[in-house]
Amino acid sequence: MTQPILSPSQQLLRESTRRHFFSRCGLGVGAMALGDLIGNRAAIADDSANPLSPKLPHFPAKANNIIYLFMAGGPSQLEMWDHKPKLVELNGKPIPQSYIEGKRFAFMNSSHRTDLLGPKRKFEQHGENGTWVSDLLPETGKIVDELTLLKTCQTELFNHAPAKLFMNAGTGQFGRPSMGAWVTYGLGSECDNLPGFVVLQSGPRGPRGGGVLWGSGMLPTSYQGVALRNQGEPILNLSSPKGVDSARQKQVVHAVAKLNQMRLDATGDAEIATRINAYEMAFRMQTSAPELMDTAQESQETLDLYGIRDAGESSFARNCLLARRLVERGVRFIQLYHTNWDHHGGPSENLEKHLPEICGQIDQPCAALVMDLKRRGLLNDTIVVWGGEFGRTPMGEVRQTTGRNHHIDAFTMWFAGGGFQPGCVYGQTDELGFGPVENPTHVRDIHATLLHQLGLDHQRLSVPFQGLDIRLTGVKRANVLHNVLS
Repeated sequence: MTQPILSPSQQLLRESTRRHFFSRCGLGVGAMALGDLIGNRAAIADDSANPLSPKLPHFPAKANNIIYLFMAGGPSQLEMWDHKPKLVELNGKPIPQSYIEGKRFAFMNSSHRTDLLGPKRKFEQHGENGTWVSDLLPETGKIVDELTLLKTCQTELFNHAPAKLFMNAGTGQFGRPSMGAWVTYGLGSECDNLPGFVVLQSGPRGPRGGGVLWGSGMLPTSYQGVALRNQGEPILNLSSPKGVDSARQKQVVHAVAKLNQMRLDATGDAEIATRINAYEMAFRMQTSAPELMDTAQESQETLDLYGIRDAGESSFARNCLLARRLVERGVRFIQLYHTNWDHHGGPSENLEKHLPEICGQIDQPCAALVMDLKRRGLLNDTIVVWGGEFGRTPMGEVRQTTGRNHHIDAFTMWFAGGGFQPGCVYGQTDELGFGPVENPTHVRDIHATLLHQLGLDHQRLSVPFQGLDIRLTGVKRANVLHNVLS
């Protein structure tokens, strides 16, 4: 059948009507198909005016905020936390085959060592319960009565970037929300002039994996982490251009917000609500972000507590102080990445020289953060988490006798505040520190427990996406660790 020839005006009318049907009718066929494909993103935004507005938890919470001290690279628990005299005794001996039979390692073939490597650090008992801590962490040893140590943490991926993603998002696949995004999605934020999820970085480079580690996945981007810079502008392009005063900029922001609101009303797209909130947040942050970063207003006693020699320096110590300041301002989730914890035994990675250097960078600030939060009455409501993406093997590596391979079967993390039981040591590894002999603790269990303390049920905190209900803890079983909670 021959199609009729339409005039330009008739063609325009036809296309306009067609576009209106498919893209502007809220219940049109196009909108329904799109909603099925992307898991009904519009339903995610509970508050179109401000996606970060505070929300009620599923049940009464024990904590309001999380500070996650992420040691990127895989700290060696055997040199720091897991005291193994038997491993020292058997130094240089082959590990029994039963330990490694059927196991996979990041770097392990016929050219790699399977000889045991005994730690050379001195361990001492600290606190009321006599918790073992090595001489690499003298300041942290002084606060063990405030900490909950989990010695049998387990994960599933043994290469850095996927393992970091697994620890942060519960999966090694790109495109899923990070824990900070889940928390701000579930609870919103109590701060209206800073992001609900803030990321601070220190070390010689960024963490392997980059921004996906604090991404929002299929959630609106309002919930993703915002990385603040340590020097210069906290966020690039945050300041107004020259010649643009506050009144003029406010007019622009309001005009753009009206246009975006019109589009939001027409489409219901949650990302437009995110865009509106981002413009308004950026406008407010022009004042709040520089004030946050100005640590020179802190007392000299506080700067000395954290070991900050220069209030303007970029360091892990300064980031710990900023984390406390962010909690004071109501930011929900703060994550600090300190990189360069790889210990394979190369010239810049060995356990004898490099590990003491990096421990020296974090020991005093970590202890100071916990003490500072406690003395200000903030520790009860704030969970502090310390740990990396995996641990290290009891065996050495072939390149040097002072390096260890990646290890996913047992590593140590610690927690403080927010209803965690102080002075608690949970889990026990075998005499070589290879695997758990009691209370194995999977990453999913850690995620479920942290959400629980914030008043969130990990099974109920989910979003529909491509026909599945997506949640941080996935579909496998996850247990709240009630034995480590007060």
